Amino acid sequence: MPGSKSISNRVLLLAALAEGETRIEELLESDDTQVMLEALASLGAKVDRGPGGAARVRGVNGIFPSKSAELFLGNAGTAFRPLTAVLALCGGDYRLSGSPRMHERPIGDLVDALRDLGARIEYCGKEGFPPLALRPGRITPGGTVRVRGDVSSQYLSALLMALPLLRAETRVEVEGELISRPYVEITLNLMRRFGVEVRREAWKSFAVPAGFYCSPREIRVEGDASSASYFLAAGAISGLAGGGPVRVEGVGRSSIQGDLRFTEVLESMGAAISMGVNWIEATAGPEARARGKFTPLDADLNHIPDAAMTAAVAALFADGPSTIRNIASWRVKETDRIAAVATELRKLGAAVEEGADSIRVTPPAALRPATLDTYDDHRMAMSFSLAALGGIRVRINDPDCVGKTFPQYFDALASISRPAAA
Repeated sequence: MPGSKSISNRVLLLAALAEGETRIEELLESDDTQVMLEALASLGAKVDRGPGGAARVRGVNGIFPSKSAELFLGNAGTAFRPLTAVLALCGGDYRLSGSPRMHERPIGDLVDALRDLGARIEYCGKEGFPPLALRPGRITPGGTVRVRGDVSSQYLSALLMALPLLRAETRVEVEGELISRPYVEITLNLMRRFGVEVRREAWKSFAVPAGFYCSPREIRVEGDASSASYFLAAGAISGLAGGGPVRVEGVGRSSIQGDLRFTEVLESMGAAISMGVNWIEATAGPEARARGKFTPLDADLNHIPDAAMTAAVAALFADGPSTIRNIASWRVKETDRIAAVATELRKLGAAVEEGADSIRVTPPAALRPATLDTYDDHRMAMSFSLAALGGIRVRINDPDCVGKTFPQYFDALASISRPAAA
């Protein structure tokens, strides 16, 4: 598996902020990490790239040399949200913009929290959305700041990563339900690797200490568990007709990523999963193989919203309706994923009920060949490619959108596939 996007961009930013030099192994090479690398270069951080995903980052100890910059961050939420928080506390003049879709993704809750700390942030377009202009403000060290947790966990992660810049203990109170908690766990784990131990009280309060980041000297980015979900699902789906198994390497039992729990989703549908420290293997279990169908799914997948898209496509191979719940965050991702997934599943013949924060998929008696749109969303392209495992011809429009996180996806899929008999 390629390196995790969530880990890669967090590690790059923390390494740039830290004191000392950090060697990074297995860094993801993708559109999202490229915009982070370009942003750090514009801010004056030194990053030397090596072969095979290696990089060496010389930390700035919390003080970026460039106090003025214009940063274009594409549609990379893992770059835009953390850089907004960090630069708002850095005391410079910065303008952050992105793709048209990024300018439709809300950021007001993060901006409100930063303003409460004394940051000066102006909206350059629609109130509550990028692009943003950041100005030097009167930042108040320490105290308590509040942020909503029910729109995107990236707001909390961004605050947590930025607050050590204040060099004073600061408490973050989360308002509402915190969604996508495993991604916050990734943030806390990596902050710990860089010497900052955040104290968490349940999922409502986080105390960021007065210490600052220190390089761990070396760190390896584990394989991307979200990307692994497509190949694990492929192993399980193809196993229904005697194919598989599929093994992914680079991510396994030792993973810090929440999307590892996608294996539990597959098991509940009838897949057989085996796992080592650094690998996972999937095929259809004996009962599912005998029926040629999965057990329908009814699950709250708030904790794994990215891998939940893979589950929605896997539901095409169940013997009854499946319901995926508590996925309101799909609405503010790279596209409105609830609407997009529903539209494309219908093209394949499924009956789909679209809720405000849920989707119900009734598979057809037989899948229909289809040309599928991707909405400039990498996960639409990768998850819907699995429909072809139903023995139908599937055309994916704009396949290059996978460059956001997995540029070699279709080559990797082809390497484990063979054409069906005519």
